[in-house]
Parts: sequence; C-alpha cells; structure tokens
Amino acid sequence: MNLLKALATISSFTLLSRISGFIRDTLIARIFGAGLYTDAFFVAFKLPNLLRRLFAEGAFSQAFVPILGEYRNKIGEDATWRLASQVASFLTLALLAVTLLGVLGAPVLVYISAPGFAAEPAKFDATVLLTRITFPYICFISLVALSAGILNTWSRFSIPAFTPVLLNVAMIIAATLLAPHFNPPVLALAWGVLLGGALQLGLQIPALLRIGMLPKPTLDFSDPGVRRILYLMGPATLGVSVAQISLLINTIFASFLGTGSVSWLYYADRLMEFPTGMLGVALGTILLPSLSKHYADKSPEEYSRLLDWGLRLTLLLALPAAAALAVLAVPLISTLFFYGQFNAHDLWMTRQALMAYSLGLLGLILVKVLAPGFYARQNIRTPVKVAIFTLLATQAMNLVFIGPLKHAGLALSIGLGACLNAGILLHLLRKHQVFLPQPGWLAFILKVMLAVCAMSLALYLAAGDETFWMHSRFHNRVAYLTGLVMLGASVYFLALWMSGIRPRQFSRKAA
Repeated sequence: MNLLKALATISSFTLLSRISGFIRDTLIARIFGAGLYTDAFFVAFKLPNLLRRLFAEGAFSQAFVPILGEYRNKIGEDATWRLASQVASFLTLALLAVTLLGVLGAPVLVYISAPGFAAEPAKFDATVLLTRITFPYICFISLVALSAGILNTWSRFSIPAFTPVLLNVAMIIAATLLAPHFNPPVLALAWGVLLGGALQLGLQIPALLRIGMLPKPTLDFSDPGVRRILYLMGPATLGVSVAQISLLINTIFASFLGTGSVSWLYYADRLMEFPTGMLGVALGTILLPSLSKHYADKSPEEYSRLLDWGLRLTLLLALPAAAALAVLAVPLISTLFFYGQFNAHDLWMTRQALMAYSLGLLGLILVKVLAPGFYARQNIRTPVKVAIFTLLATQAMNLVFIGPLKHAGLALSIGLGACLNAGILLHLLRKHQVFLPQPGWLAFILKVMLAVCAMSLALYLAAGDETFWMHSRFHNRVAYLTGLVMLGASVYFLALWMSGIRPRQFSRKAA
C-alpha cells in the first residue's frame, strides 16, 4: 500500500469525524452554551477520555502494535491470533475493574480533576453524576483501540479511522432529540457518550472477522508477548500522553478561574484537534506498523528514510494549518460556535485560547510522528524521561502565564511544552543516529516558509472585518469561510508548485 494514499484515506475519514464533531459541538454550544452544566459535562467527559488516551490509544497501542507486528512477521498469524486473544481477555478484565472503581470513586475523581468545583455544590454534584454515566465509555473505547491496532497491523486503516464518527452521531442525537426528556438536559449528552462507545465497538467486530483475527475469550495469559506488552505499557502511559496529563492539570487550574474558562479551553482544543487528528494521529498510525517492520527486518536505512518522509510531510502540512488557525480564529469560532447561548464574550475568550494553542500546533503534531520512532524500536524509557521533563516544564510555564494571560496562558503552556518535547525527541533520534536527515532540508524549509507567508497574507487581507463574522447569518459565514479555506489552500499549494515541490516526491510504499 502507498503510504501517501493511506494517509489520504485516514485523513479523509478523520475529516468526516472532525466535521461531525464540529456539528456536535456547534449544537452543544447553541443548546447548552458555556456555563455550569457544560463545564460539568466537559470535566466528566475528560476523565474517561484521558484514560482512553493514556491506556488505550496511547500506552496500549504503542506497546501492542510493535509486538503484534513482530509476531505476524516472524512467528505467523496463528500465534498472532492467540496473542491478540490473550491480550483482549486480560484488557477486558482490567477495564471492568477500572470502570467499577471509577463509578464508585467519582466524587474523589472530580475533586482531584476540578477541585475548584467544590466551592459550588451544584456544579460539583452535576459533575459527579455525569462522570458516573460516562465512565464506562473507557471500557468500550479501549477495546476499540485494541481492535484498531489489529486492523492497522493488517493495513486496514479505513474502519478505525471512520469509527469516531459514530460517537459524534450518538451525541448529536442525544443533544437534539433526547435532551428535552432529561433534567438537567445535559444528562442526555452523557448517555450519548455511552451509546457512542458501544456503536464503535460493534463496527469493529465484522472487520476483525473478515481477517480472521476476532479475539476469543480466554483465561490463559501464558504467552510471553502478553508480559512484554504489559512491561512496555507501564512507562509508555506517561511517555505518549504527556499532553493529555497537561490538559487535565490545565482543567484543575481553569476550575479556579471564572465560569466558562473550562468551556473556552475545550472549544479551542476542539479546533486544534482538527489538524492534530488529520495529520498527527494519521501519520503516527501509518508510520508505526512500517517502522516496526523495518526494525524487525534490521533495515536502519529504510527506518531513517521513513522518518524523514514523515517529518517533511508534517512540516509541509502542519505549518500552514497553524498559520491558518491563528489568522482565521474569529471566522472559525463564529461560524462553528457563535449561536444561541454562546455569546460575544465567549467568542473572544475562545479566540485567545485558540491563538495561544496555534503557536504549539507543529510541536503537537511532531510528537505524534517522532514518538513512533522510539516505540517501534520498543524503546520506552527515553521518551518517558523526555515526557517527565516536559510535563514539569509545562507546569512551570503555567505558573508564569496564568497570571497575565488567564486561560490563554494555560493553552500557551501546552503548545510550548509540545514544541519542547518534539525538539528533544528529534535531537535524541539524531544523536543516536536512528534518524539521519536526507539531503535538501534547508531548501525545503525555506520553500515551505515562503508558501506559508504568502497564504497568511492572502487570508489576512481576504478575511475582512471581525464584526462581519459576528453579525452575518449562518449560511453567509459558512460560504465565506469555505471560500477563505479554498483561497488559502490554492495560494499555498500554488506557491509550493512554483518552488518546485510536487506530490510525487512524497509517494512511498508501506513496508
């Protein structure tokens, strides 16, 4: 399979997921606004989401996929199926225990994750109730991550990439149809999360059956691969998910700020997840299986060339995305969220957070590409050390920025921390000669920077006055924003073409 084609496939489904996610968040903003109950829901939803990213998509996937690929390449598919069955059974038992503890210990979890809510009993109690409803989502979505790891190892990228759409559909149905039947209405969103998790898992089962890899329940955990995965998962929990831990700590800080701060950061983060998912997650997904195979085949030259390909593609796509988010902050936020209970003050506060986040977008995406360079080699300790240092540095920046910049300072700390994380990972890969840059990097960077500058200038001149976006009707905003996106993309890729960069230069076969 051509990796560029695989990237396009995953990014297309991710785009569909992000669009449905924005429809979901637009409806939430319009129906529920940014207040007590949305703050409560976003904190409650953040807890299982954090565990999902820590244990499922984060540490588990990075430990599971390289060893699964090693089994398939060296031992055979029967042994690989037995390993998958044992891991799935062990994971299910562990998840049931974690879910039970989370439901019973919801008040403690809420107090730890948002201690500022304790001063408002109504907000605290609502968050506890919502947490108890949403927490079993971790059980469903972790098994979805296991299934996605198997499918990605077999180069079946489409189903895992499409799966998140079902969560958004379930939450949209809950917000529009079920909310009037609940008191408070926000409870419908929590039940929508649970329904979405079940739908996502159900979609994966036929795909696993088609490749003969549907796990079978077992209580036999004797395969040494299970122990190796568990051994790698421990440190990988922190190493892969430092950004998520920082987001949780940011929620703690934000809970002491004014009402709405948690929601402003959430809406800005949702916009950041658009390019992060389409580029960072997609690139990391397609890189890890091929890197793991190159490592198993003892092909360091191909390993390095594949990393070089991933880094160039990241720079080519992430830099214009970061610039566009900053320049088009008001058009984006007003088009997606500026309705109903989401007022002008919410728009300006969310804009501040988004512009701060955009400064670190390149770092956030680079971490998704550089981390597989370590995990495919089953090297967990190095990125963990970097992650711990980055986490401490991020919290130090929080203390510096939160005073003058409030919630925007918390967003800025996340972005700068990600850039620091990516810079150290890149330095270590080069220092140990795992990554040897191919010729032409300086000229490539200059061409990309010139194209980004041309695009940014065009968007700035064409975006118009900010008051237009606040007073125009929905269809006018959508039409104008669509035109701006098309203009920015046209100017950027035309500038790249004029500088000599062609799509065929990024064509590459999977290992």
